[in-house]
Amino acid sequence: MKHIILPFAAFLCGLLLSGCNLIFADSYVLFPSERFKVDDVKIQGVDVKLDDDALVCRQSTTGEWPQFVLNTDWDAVKYPYLVVDAENLGKDPVRFYVRFLPQRRDGRIETQPYIDIEVGQKVHTDVALQLKDSPLQNDVLRKLKGIRGYPGDTKRRSRPVVDTDNPLAGTVKQIVFAMYQNGKARSFKITRIEAFSSLENVAQKEAPAFAQFSAEKFFPFIDKYGQFIHAEWPGKTQTDADMRRSLEKEQADLDAHRGPADWNQYGGWTKGPRQEATGHFYVKKIDGKWWLVDPEGCLWWSHGPVRVTPSCAVTPLDDREFYFQELPATGTEFAPFYETYDNSLYLYYVKRNIQKTYDFSAANAYRKYGKDWRNRYAETTQRRLRSWGLNTIGNCSDLQICLMRKTPYTDRFELKSPFIEGSRDAWWKFNDPFHPAFRTDLRRQLLERKEQMDDPWCFGYFVDNEIAWGGPTDLAKWTLQSPATQPAKIEFVRQLKEKYGNIAKLNETWKSGYVDWDDLLRKQDVPGDAANPDCVEFSRAIAEAYYKNIREEFKAVAPHKIYMGCRFAGSHGLFLDVAARYCDVISYNIYARRLDEFKLPDGIDKPVIIGEFHFGALDRGLFHPTLIQVNDQKERGQAYYDYVESALKHPNFIGVHWHQYADQATTGRFDGENFQNGFLDVCDTPYPETIEKVRKIGYKMYEIRFKHVIP
Repeated sequence: MKHIILPFAAFLCGLLLSGCNLIFADSYVLFPSERFKVDDVKIQGVDVKLDDDALVCRQSTTGEWPQFVLNTDWDAVKYPYLVVDAENLGKDPVRFYVRFLPQRRDGRIETQPYIDIEVGQKVHTDVALQLKDSPLQNDVLRKLKGIRGYPGDTKRRSRPVVDTDNPLAGTVKQIVFAMYQNGKARSFKITRIEAFSSLENVAQKEAPAFAQFSAEKFFPFIDKYGQFIHAEWPGKTQTDADMRRSLEKEQADLDAHRGPADWNQYGGWTKGPRQEATGHFYVKKIDGKWWLVDPEGCLWWSHGPVRVTPSCAVTPLDDREFYFQELPATGTEFAPFYETYDNSLYLYYVKRNIQKTYDFSAANAYRKYGKDWRNRYAETTQRRLRSWGLNTIGNCSDLQICLMRKTPYTDRFELKSPFIEGSRDAWWKFNDPFHPAFRTDLRRQLLERKEQMDDPWCFGYFVDNEIAWGGPTDLAKWTLQSPATQPAKIEFVRQLKEKYGNIAKLNETWKSGYVDWDDLLRKQDVPGDAANPDCVEFSRAIAEAYYKNIREEFKAVAPHKIYMGCRFAGSHGLFLDVAARYCDVISYNIYARRLDEFKLPDGIDKPVIIGEFHFGALDRGLFHPTLIQVNDQKERGQAYYDYVESALKHPNFIGVHWHQYADQATTGRFDGENFQNGFLDVCDTPYPETIEKVRKIGYKMYEIRFKHVIP
């Protein structure tokens, strides 16, 4: 999961700050500085101006990841505590991320801290620069790797950039302030950026007892159930008997709450106005609001979790086996859980050459349900979904559970045809839609899923996930950075040759010096800004070929299934416009508090589905509160209710999918994500505060959507 916090995206601009002034012994002022020159600002996606010793930042509505960069000579070993003073100038909440360069010596950028500023709010907040921010001892921290949130962190943190035990040059050369985009021009100002030598100048945080543990005492820190050893919390599993008692208690709860009485077998609304029953799901706009219609002709709104699988808490063991108190020996009863895995994520482990894993969540399901654990787990899951007011199994879920045909489901797959070699590597590089293998690989993957494509319980598919589109010129420029054999590059040169006729005319327009067309094909440099109009045009051509090829192949194999796009984690209007012409539904992964302010670009009116959202806290033994942090489980439940309610009241949304069914592993998955993002913990125990609110909104969601008057 790679994930988004405010809807649409944009990226890149630079802000140069030459030098910082030492003001007094225990602090280092990075801004304001006498040497700062606003003329050094490079603009793309954000406008930064100096106004009365404040950096006034106005975010544009186009591009991907607006950012500005402060160049510094900050000694972050001597002054490790950074504090930012900022103020929201606009009418919408602001969130910006802070990243420090150089990075760790191993080159990884782990979770970035962020700053939230509500409407009308001023903030004076610390920004984490590990190692010094963590309460853990240095000998413990040196042994921790592969996790994003660390024990004792009080909010989302960045991992070590510099420290005395992991020395770089000791100097942070750049501080990157980056923002997600949601189609609105947000405004804020930064009045001071200052680094301190100690926490005396920053809000103190009470350190937990384990912060004083040496490495010898701290490790192992994960018990046989996959839980943190050095803390207690409500609902923590202590014994296998606790699991059995939890199951008995939950079965009584499920018996008492059998699901909404006005739902049909698909979870469609039996009290609503009937539509044509086609035997398949389809989308329809009714009285100004988009809906899904189920196979029986009932109005249907998609509400459910993704990754409905017993293997949510698979964790890498490579060079980390000393983390764990009790891993099973080869050939013993629990050894098979070295081999179980989440099918949808398996290739991500392969890509990172992870050799050994353990599946704590599946092992706990075995403890809880016994020898027939897979079937009993699946049956309990189906009961839970209905009881909790959920009518959808989201993508990347266990196929056995989906094919029980008790709850409608969706899925996704990523294309594995050849990439545009010069493209940005997000989850994967961008597939070359001009390559002959693009359509053949797509057709192969569709036919492999023919049973689901013919299944009336499957309402649709996503193809690809959180693609890195870049800005309006990037796809074309990445193509030009690719080898001469790249089919997209060959097509780009063909189109340019057709447009300009001879290389001299292209050189005149681009202000370039190519010898001939073959020279353009061979070279892998990026042209100057004069080439931008042609690069925008070809970027659009790439998007056009991408969506057109997918739709044609998709509808040839699955004419009755809904094509739901690629789950934007940010997008430029250029690509949204193309997506809207080929997708039945536009999909986004939007991590935010609410969706009231979501708006498609002018001229686009399509149904929209949320592929991912979540909230999390640090009061249940996990180390990372997810992409949207809340204070505790009670606030988490209310945040869930508010988000879903805002989607129900929005005319475009036809569903929201929570990420994910159960928590990630305490020690992280393939990319270190270790979020408190489940309806269930690692021991398959539901979070009662969350489930209470899931039920509350789920049982009345149709009345809310149907009766809400569009302003």
